[in-house]
Amino acid sequence: MKNKIQHLTKRQWIIWGALLLVSVFVLLNKDIVTSLLQGDIDEVQLFLERNIGYALFFMALVMIIQNSFTIFPLILVITINITLFGFINGFLWSWFTSIIASVIVLYGVRYVFQEIIIEKFNKGLIDKVDANGFAYVLQGRLFPFIPTSLINILSGLSTIRVIPFTIATAIGNFLYFFVLALIPAGILSSDVDEYVIFGVIFATILIYYLVKYLKHHKKKEKEKTEPAE
Repeated sequence: MKNKIQHLTKRQWIIWGALLLVSVFVLLNKDIVTSLLQGDIDEVQLFLERNIGYALFFMALVMIIQNSFTIFPLILVITINITLFGFINGFLWSWFTSIIASVIVLYGVRYVFQEIIIEKFNKGLIDKVDANGFAYVLQGRLFPFIPTSLINILSGLSTIRVIPFTIATAIGNFLYFFVLALIPAGILSSDVDEYVIFGVIFATILIYYLVKYLKHHKKKEKEKTEPAE
């Protein structure tokens, strides 16, 4: 047994260490994690609002888990952040932690878990990320037909560079998270703040031009692959 432990590779140590940390985190926060899984926002708020510093740390870890496995609905995570920190701060904390979490998952998959999981994924999907890179990630963030965690994992398995991945994630998540944040903010049933109105207009315009960019990029890629007559 002792020899086996001594022969664990650095990668295996990282995997077991990560699993241990997640297990300890869940055990220490069993009640609040259960409330989170049940969607009991009031109970989560009651527990976390006693210590804002811990609340920031806890919700950041939740975002990392969400970006790794999509256990918690994204709308629930954003709603809790807005409930705890207010609309602007809650939205920005959700957005910032989502970028950090995405990069962490990408690095984890690429340098630690790649050999373990690459055979479980369709090579065609990985090839799509390789071919389109920035546009694929941006489109996945804006139109989340593919779960957030899957985009991160596929990106980690692909050859996309970290900077384009991060920029596409930052732009896409900013717009998508803002739209999701309007739901718990009660935009349809309460007084509308002028900053929110400006934000909606700005987001709509930006999404319009991003969609045009994605269509143009797709058309150019198609022209490259079509044989010349």
